[in-house]
Amino acid sequence: MYMKKLKLGVIFGGISSEHDVSKISGTSVISNLDKEKYKIIPIYIDKRGNWYLYQKKVEEIKVLSIEEDISKHLKRIENVEEVLKSLDIAFPVLHGLGGEDGSIQGLFELFGIPYVGCGILASSLGMDKTYTKIIFEKAGLNQAKYEYIRKHKDKYIYVDNQFNEKRMNLKEITDTINSHLKYPMFVKPSNSGSSVGINKANNKQELENAIEYASKYDKKILIEEGIFGKEVECAVLGNEDVMVSCVGEIKPAEEFYTFDAKYKNNESKTLIPANITEEMSNKIRKLAIKAFKAIDGKGLSRVDFFVNEKTNEIYINEINTLPGFTTISMYPKLFEYVGINYSDLLDKLISISLENKL
Repeated sequence: MYMKKLKLGVIFGGISSEHDVSKISGTSVISNLDKEKYKIIPIYIDKRGNWYLYQKKVEEIKVLSIEEDISKHLKRIENVEEVLKSLDIAFPVLHGLGGEDGSIQGLFELFGIPYVGCGILASSLGMDKTYTKIIFEKAGLNQAKYEYIRKHKDKYIYVDNQFNEKRMNLKEITDTINSHLKYPMFVKPSNSGSSVGINKANNKQELENAIEYASKYDKKILIEEGIFGKEVECAVLGNEDVMVSCVGEIKPAEEFYTFDAKYKNNESKTLIPANITEEMSNKIRKLAIKAFKAIDGKGLSRVDFFVNEKTNEIYINEINTLPGFTTISMYPKLFEYVGINYSDLLDKLISISLENKL
């Protein structure tokens, strides 16, 4: 019996600092999709936000590298709305701003296009680390102590836990944070992924430098008290009935899991399953579902935790609503370990996303 192929648009690249990672993820997805089930339309967004059809034959598309140039295979899209409305479903493989923050999800909603992954609210909450923490607090999830500041012109605004604001210079900001948190601290742009813009601070001078550096990536900055222990991750899949993977462990080659440690340092390792007890694994898996539901997640997410090396206390770190889909990414590898291979995982994501739009 003949079955019509679903016209599936895979969108990758994008305007964020994670553009190059998205190229790898997007082409990984394309190369692993079942060509008998889907008519695949590869769509590339460059760093300036221009949209293109990636015209290489889908059967010949291989996983791109960070450095690889694809310009010779691109045709500019003059009418983005027309192309998107021709699709049965969109599969955004866009990490970071403009793709993972609710922006493109809003575009799909306005055009009435079914799409893979979380909706507008969950995407925007998951992208903003500060507001994710506020939701997790409400859900009673254990987290590292943190402070939240904003950069405005040449000053900083300190925001307390009741959203009272006070304008300060950099020295005053670091003095205030020093009085509330212990070293080491991690300083992060509130809206950034793949560890871009993140630094570890062991003293006040390093804290000042890290805050100034993070402010280049976002005006909202999160400062967290460091936790010594295992970095573990768990993948979730579904809408109301959520499937959860095993728990994996990150073994970064560097002091913490930086962008280079993730994508450029072959000494970084992942351990699947994590070297933890079954009881702890089950706790983490339940917490991952709770976190996913707390932000109104749909489709997929990867939820990251720390396990304190002395107390075995579990701390939620963050949720990633559009996790990496490279060949080394934890999300597909975690589900592969529990018997769902990459191609089948893509099928499931597409299927549940279509269900979600009915």
